[in-house]
Amino acid sequence: MRKHCLRILIALFSFAGLGMAARGQVRDQIVVTIPFEFVVDGKTLPAGTYSVNRVTDTNPKTLILHSFENRTSVIVLPTRIEGGSADKVHVNFERAGGEYFLSKIATADNVFTVAVSRSAIVQAAAHPSTSASGSSGSK
Repeated sequence: MRKHCLRILIALFSFAGLGMAARGQVRDQIVVTIPFEFVVDGKTLPAGTYSVNRVTDTNPKTLILHSFENRTSVIVLPTRIEGGSADKVHVNFERAGGEYFLSKIATADNVFTVAVSRSAIVQAAAHPSTSASGSSGSK
């Protein structure tokens, strides 16, 4: 009887441990180093190392971009979310008039498209050094 109770307790602790291990996985989390100043959601952020995380584990529709070194953060509300690929973790930017606008965040789990204000791009393009090309940050 005592061995039977011990086996049940071991089985319960094993299942509890598996549940904690599954919960411990963080989705849509990356760290990127961006070597230039950039704009996201109308806010200009300095160059540096940024972490990208979901605001909550259950809601993939809201991300936070945060830099401990620069003490800056911004909430990012993607306009489109697609399934991702672990080997293509990166961020993309649209460049206009010497300014970089965050346009895409690709994690191992998802690819998030970020709306870039066309009026902001037109305004930035009106500056003397006009150029329009994409660029990526590094993992």
